[in-house]
Amino acid sequence: MKKIYTLLFLICVSSFSFSQIIAGGAYHSLAVCTDGTARAWGWNNLGELGNNSTTDSNVPVTATALTGATAVAGGYSHSIAVKNNGTAWAWGRNLEGQLGNGTNTDSWIPVQVSTITGVIAVSAGSYHSLALKSDSTVWAWGYNLYGQLGVGNNIDNDSPALITSLTGIIAIAAGGFHCFALKSDGTVWAWGRNNAGQLGNGNNTNTNVPVQVSSLTGITAISRGFSHSLARKNDGTVWAWGYNLQGQLGNGNNTDSNVPVQVNLLTGVTTIAGGGYHNLVLKNDGTLWIWGHNLYGQLGNGNNTNSNVPIQITSVTGIIAIAGAGYHTLALKNNGILYTWGDGVLGQLGNAGNTASNIPVQVTGLCQMITEVDNASAVINAVTVYPNPSKGIFSIEMEVGKSEIEIYNTLGERTLYQKLNSDKTEIDLSNLPKGIYFIKILADDKIFTQKIIIH
Repeated sequence: MKKIYTLLFLICVSSFSFSQIIAGGAYHSLAVCTDGTARAWGWNNLGELGNNSTTDSNVPVTATALTGATAVAGGYSHSIAVKNNGTAWAWGRNLEGQLGNGTNTDSWIPVQVSTITGVIAVSAGSYHSLALKSDSTVWAWGYNLYGQLGVGNNIDNDSPALITSLTGIIAIAAGGFHCFALKSDGTVWAWGRNNAGQLGNGNNTNTNVPVQVSSLTGITAISRGFSHSLARKNDGTVWAWGYNLQGQLGNGNNTDSNVPVQVNLLTGVTTIAGGGYHNLVLKNDGTLWIWGHNLYGQLGNGNNTNSNVPIQITSVTGIIAIAGAGYHTLALKNNGILYTWGDGVLGQLGNAGNTASNIPVQVTGLCQMITEVDNASAVINAVTVYPNPSKGIFSIEMEVGKSEIEIYNTLGERTLYQKLNSDKTEIDLSNLPKGIYFIKILADDKIFTQKIIIH
């Protein structure tokens, strides 16, 4: 077995997008470091960088007194993080209660979200927030004018409220004023604002309770834009719906759709990410594709022309994690370097400048995000781990034959090592405590990593 440093477990290339180690808000960016700290840069008018100031920064700064972070999310002017003890922490604007701490007072430093533990994922809308717990329940708080909290009313809430109609949820996503969730049966459910058809249920009527997205089954990942939505099917195709003026649906036209339409040209997709009005994906051949709004160069292809079909970005390779922001884009390479492009007037590109760039630029002075992988030439993409979450019994399907599997807990301790000798294997982790773990598969000098949940 080739030498693999155990810090690699922080790379969560999950088909269910459980964890996001890089994230973009409307005008700021976030990253999780291997030491469990959270870094942020860009706009900071209401403390969304979390460093006890309201001064913008064009280089990464550390969120105050936050350790053990495993995931981050950014809203319009607030940020959220998940810690390895299952608590959620938020900072920035709080006028609508989006920090979830029972007040409406802004905070320039992280404060704990009230009443919820066992959190495994968070997502931030413009002025509201979502959390997914290890028991597969979804909780929401903040602004609720359009019913985006999904609790059956349109009243703002400054502490988390349970969305009682949702069970068996494995992934969440919060758009500008809408939300959606992926169930373990592969169906997608949406709620909130629907003026552009972003709920995907065949009409344009807002709803304050979840409704099923039309004709979508076999979904394995979801992501969001400001007024559009994105999903990946288990066959590697990508589907989008909602607002389409800038071509963000990727289907060759600029007409809104209130039902899912297939994104042109894309097959073999493994990872998806939505920005404000643009999207990007990684394919199983390691290539990066992007489409939609490009006024600020957020497509990264050297011009500022919108595209209503996916285009390949060739200037950066070896990408293992991606994130879309309001008007900029983030991509993490397998050597630990983070690249950004698009709008940078508030420092959100993190390259020590305050100008836009239509080609990728390197973030300056960022913490260590991953360690080197000796003799590992690529990442295995054609791997499926299911059901996830589970009670401890997981099935693994992959295209390669002989391989090795390792399981790590959030402290980086290896809890299982096993050789795999077929393309489908069942592993039994029911003896482990409930919580978050990281699976690592090594085969032919390639690596696959994914976050898994035992509940």
